[in-house]
Amino acid sequence: MSRPETFDLPITGMTCASCAGRVERALRKVPGVKNATVNLANERAHVEVLEHIDPASLLAAVDKAGYGASLQQDPAVQESNQLKRHDSERWHLILAIVLASPLILPMLLQPLGVHWMLPAWVQFLLATPVQFLLGARFYVAAFKAVRAGAGNMDLLVALGTSAGYGLSIYQWLATPSGSMPHLYFEASAVVIALVLLGKYLESSAKRQTASAIRALQALRPERAIQVIEGQERDVAINALKVGDLVVVKPGERFPVDGEVIEGRSHADEALISGESLPIAKQPGDRVTGGAINGEGRLLVQTQALGAETVLARIIRLVEDAQSAKAPIQKLVDKVSQVFVPVVLLLAIATLIGWLLTGVSQETALINAVAVLVIACPCALGLATPTAIMAGTGVAARYGILIKDAEALERAHEVSAVVFDKTGTLTSGTPRIAHLIALNNDDDTLLQMAGALQRGSEHSLAKAVLDMVNERSLKLEDVTNSRSLAGRGIAGTLQGRELALGNHRLLEESGLTPDALAETAQQWEAEGRTLSWLIELSPQRQVLGLFAFGDTLKPGAAQAVEQLIARHISTHLLTGDNRGSARVVAQALGIDDVHAEVLPADKAATVVALKKNAVVAMVGDGINDAPALAAADIGIAMGGGTDVAMHASGITLMRGDPRLIPAALDISRKTYAKIRQNLFWAFVYNLIGIPLAAFGLLNPVLAGAAMALSSVSVVSNALLLKTWKPKDTGDTP
Repeated sequence: MSRPETFDLPITGMTCASCAGRVERALRKVPGVKNATVNLANERAHVEVLEHIDPASLLAAVDKAGYGASLQQDPAVQESNQLKRHDSERWHLILAIVLASPLILPMLLQPLGVHWMLPAWVQFLLATPVQFLLGARFYVAAFKAVRAGAGNMDLLVALGTSAGYGLSIYQWLATPSGSMPHLYFEASAVVIALVLLGKYLESSAKRQTASAIRALQALRPERAIQVIEGQERDVAINALKVGDLVVVKPGERFPVDGEVIEGRSHADEALISGESLPIAKQPGDRVTGGAINGEGRLLVQTQALGAETVLARIIRLVEDAQSAKAPIQKLVDKVSQVFVPVVLLLAIATLIGWLLTGVSQETALINAVAVLVIACPCALGLATPTAIMAGTGVAARYGILIKDAEALERAHEVSAVVFDKTGTLTSGTPRIAHLIALNNDDDTLLQMAGALQRGSEHSLAKAVLDMVNERSLKLEDVTNSRSLAGRGIAGTLQGRELALGNHRLLEESGLTPDALAETAQQWEAEGRTLSWLIELSPQRQVLGLFAFGDTLKPGAAQAVEQLIARHISTHLLTGDNRGSARVVAQALGIDDVHAEVLPADKAATVVALKKNAVVAMVGDGINDAPALAAADIGIAMGGGTDVAMHASGITLMRGDPRLIPAALDISRKTYAKIRQNLFWAFVYNLIGIPLAAFGLLNPVLAGAAMALSSVSVVSNALLLKTWKPKDTGDTP
């Protein structure tokens, strides 16, 4: 089966959930399209096709449905077009308010006892440009919708305001000369002004929800300083190739992903990984495009460009998450398909019902107009996508990449978290956990071991030398240094023949643990790796014992503590021995331990846990990928393998375990906002439509309520931007 190809199409002309649904259905009918999802908030369609098709057929399908589409534009061009449209909306709104204000003024003065009315011809001159020039967008969109055999918000606005305007013309012409007709020009003009206000505020708020993407895109430098045969040249980024050398000066952004060849500095990666502290960089270290170089000049060899950089992948993940449709949105889609036709029927029923009661035609028509106006389903279409955009955007600022909306929705139900051990809760690099010298002089024991290990690249040697540096101990030179294959290392220090190695070295040297036997047995039971320091001559004796083990990551204990405080059960799932697994579990307060589990069996263990809980699996390695995919939600730790990241729904850009409860927290809060938004969107209509139908809401108030509903839903979603993870010390 061929791999689906995808297209991202900016869509123009959508105004409500019905519009988004119609574009989706139009795209899905195109031969070769597997699936299409349309996001009203960011005005984009994500299309999957099973075979290569001409993109023009997709654009034609959208055009036939009554909307505009284009192939994905350059972000800068897209941003420029959005700003122009936003400015145009602002000027239209200002003009509408200027023209509608004199019309609404008499209504505002009546409660103060001032009874004054503009002449009919003045009202006509003020209302007509609002109705047919500033309101032209509603007629155009309504015509396209009707032509496509569907309805949308614009159709409701066009019908409602046209009815009010038309009734005013009729009343004006039918009223005898010299009498003041009862006109409704102010209702139609003010409703259009209010709808334009709502759309402008919506547009402003939607730009804020997309601010995370714009902030990430702004990190991409456009030029770099390339080094060619020792000469520095300023070149465009797209002129670089993998393997090229670039110079990054202090304070500049890294233009590429690469490896430091020369120089030392620090990198500020806060906006990329959420890491609040600058990270030291030296030759051999990797750097990420978009991060800020600190105090040193660095020479960097390019390893990734364009779409292959870490920053580009992050932007794609965030864009995909913000374009994704949460399962709860399916309910909204079903409602929106029938919403506009039902509202039209309700408006007709209102008109007929009032006429049957014997009221005047104008009263019946005004009540029907109020039903049409208040029922605009903007809020319904914005409720879910704005919350998803705001939630995933703020999460990305702290290094939490939520890759799909389904993971976002399921996260609030998580009742069990399963941790891999190495690289997730522990650093994955050995350190000295214990050491003991028979003469009680630990520093001298450490100096002798360090002298033997100096220059070695072995991970245990690095652990010894790290502790030597921590204690600021001086090392003497060793002569006759030699490796003992499979056993350890030996050498001569100040006339003494010393060796450091495993139990096999001890046995081959004819020595026994003696006083350290019980301690060694205890440390082995903890899963520690043991190394013996022995003297071979002039005496043959045991000098001391080292126990090496993986160390817990900073924040691991806090992460588990936060999960337990939320009544989420914690489980440790590892292929390591039971001793080391038990030590980690006890140190962190994890009760359930699954040790010595083969990679193939990890997924089965997760599946078994899913019978009684909603399970989140946290891992970082290739062997964790099946378990990550099997879990209800997979969470991949930063610095892990690409396989693990692809198998997970949430990726943490750095290996801080405290981001795990933070990811669940922002997911919960985002889902809560979705439910709140849907509640308010439905409540506005459930309360507003009956009030309008029973004549308790005039069109002006209905227009204000409709605009308020959209603005309140988007504003509620934007409250997510204030979220910060607890106890991680992050301040991006």
